[in-house]
Amino acid sequence: MTKHTLRSIILFLFSTLIFAAEPGYPQHWWQEVDPSSASSWEVLPQAAGAGEVILSKRNELGILSNFAATPFIYKEIAFESVEGLWQSLKYPEGEDDFRATYEGLEWPYTRSEVEQMVGFLARKAGRYANANMREMDINWVTFKGKKIKLWVSTTTKGVHYRLIKDALKSKAMQNPEVMSVLMSTGDLILRPDHSMGERPPAWFYNKIWMELRAEFNK
Repeated sequence: MTKHTLRSIILFLFSTLIFAAEPGYPQHWWQEVDPSSASSWEVLPQAAGAGEVILSKRNELGILSNFAATPFIYKEIAFESVEGLWQSLKYPEGEDDFRATYEGLEWPYTRSEVEQMVGFLARKAGRYANANMREMDINWVTFKGKKIKLWVSTTTKGVHYRLIKDALKSKAMQNPEVMSVLMSTGDLILRPDHSMGERPPAWFYNKIWMELRAEFNK
């Protein structure tokens, strides 16, 4: 068998697998991207297996990311993104908040400022807060004055998980484009566009979207 023939067979099998993974869906969701152009954290579209799709920020599926600018109102508070909500939970809710009165700490933003952030800026605000949480030796955040444990087991769907799921549901219901993109994924397995590792269920936005998709289909 010549190298040319072997290469042709490999390309045929590859294209067959790709087709099997995406019949009836937009082809560009699986469009191959040059790995040299990828960020260190990025999982590229071509990493999807049969029946899977990567929620890549390189196409419209990126609107399902927590980072996306998708304004919504949750519990009478306006947020610019789910990431803004998530990271704002780590910030003091008022002057009497334990986190605000802890000696020696600086908070580069107010909670309301973080609520209006999107993308990597919101993530940056969260990293400042993470450092303060380590300094205070706390593993809780707050919403509406209630303490919520942040890091739980990798199987526990606690209060924080339910809050994030509710926020994602609000995002979809208040943004028609988000709902349209989510429902257009049909029964595909949704995968994140970055490595996740061992984390609590609230971190796996892709799995939460699949749960919500099933609920919306009922």
